This record gives sequence, C-alpha cells and structure tokens, in this order.
Amino acid sequence: MEAVAQKVRGLSGNQLKLIAMLTMTLDHIGVYLLPQAAVLRILGRLALPIYAYMIAEGCRFTHSRRRYFLRIASLAAVCQIVYFFAMGSLYQCILVTFSLSILLIACVERMRGAYTFANRLLLVLAFAGAGFVCQVLPGLLRGTDFGVDYGILGVFLPVLAYLGKSRNQRVLLLSAGLVLLALTYGGIQWFALAGAGLLLAYSGERGKRPLGALFYLYYPLHLAAIYGIGLLL
Repeated sequence: MEAVAQKVRGLSGNQLKLIAMLTMTLDHIGVYLLPQAAVLRILGRLALPIYAYMIAEGCRFTHSRRRYFLRIASLAAVCQIVYFFAMGSLYQCILVTFSLSILLIACVERMRGAYTFANRLLLVLAFAGAGFVCQVLPGLLRGTDFGVDYGILGVFLPVLAYLGKSRNQRVLLLSAGLVLLALTYGGIQWFALAGAGLLLAYSGERGKRPLGALFYLYYPLHLAAIYGIGLLL
C-alpha cells in the first residue's frame, strides 16, 4: 500500500515532460528574445536533466530501440535543415545529442546481451565516433559554428541514467554527469541539478493520456514560433 501511495503522489513521465517543455521554452525565449532576463535561462536549466532521463527511460521501455532512434534522429535532421536554411547555422541541436545517446545505449545493451569481441569493438567504436563528432569535428570545422549541444558530456547524460538499476541510482549517476557538465560550462549550469531533484518525484508511470505526438512536434514548432516572433520585433 505504501508503494502504491508513493506512486500516486509522484509525478508521471508526462508531467515531468510538460515541466521540461515549459522550462525549455522559457530558456529559448531568454536566448532569442529576452537575453537580459537571466531568470529565464536559469529556469531553463531544469529541462536538460528531465529530457536526458526520459531519453534513457524511452530506451528502456520502447518496443523497438531502432524505431525510437529513427524518430529522434529524423526530427533532428528536419530541425538541422531548417536551422541551416533559416540562419546558415551548422550548430547541432539537443536532438542530435540525444540521437548519439540512443546509439550508445543500444551498443551498451547489445554488449550486455552477448559479451563478444565484435560487440565490445562496436561499443568502443561508437564511443570513439561520438567523441570525434563532439570534440574533434568542431576543431576541424573552424570558421563555422559547428558544435553539438552540450558536447560529449551531454551525450553521456542519458547513458549514465540508463546504467542505473534503480531510480535513485539513475538520478545519482545523472547528477554526477550534471556536475561534470557544470564544472565544464560553469555559471547557471549548476541550476540543472534542481532538475535532477525533480526526478526523485518520478512515479515511474507514463501518465494517463498518450502525449507522444505533442512531445515530438513541440520542439520544432516552438522554435519556429520564437524565431518568427524575433523577425517581427
């Protein structure tokens, strides 16, 4: 009975994602429309740990990790094409970061299923490839704004959350990654730890209503809206 009551009192996955959507929107408003409003950027730090954790949850519970990857990667590709033609930008958005995370998680799970030389080599190559894209390629493309949002540490966040056996372990590992991220980027990035704190209230339930389409479509649509408003101001 106590466990059931704890679940009822907790936040569902949908509720956490809605919090992440709201704080992400405030963050992007702060970036593109109101750069003087630092509080918007601070509130926006809550979004990353929630989304990173939910990416790990998606990899854990999806019926097809391949289709899950393709959904995220396809949406990332659409966003990148729009970024390039609208702003001439090569900067890779958070969906690219999380696409790399899903690939690494898939390789980790494959090695867990069969600890063979081929699977170990695949895992090493996957980590090396992610490191090349995040850390080496930006240096090779100097003169452009190419970079991967949150870099290799951002890629590792969902992987760390995936490795934990319990909710507390997953949040702890994710928090360790957030500390490394804050030590690297400094400043307001430390406020992301508050987002990890919210995850301790996660009930483990998805929520009553299927909101998958909303979560997938909201990212490009809210960016398009903010960009459009910016053009009018």
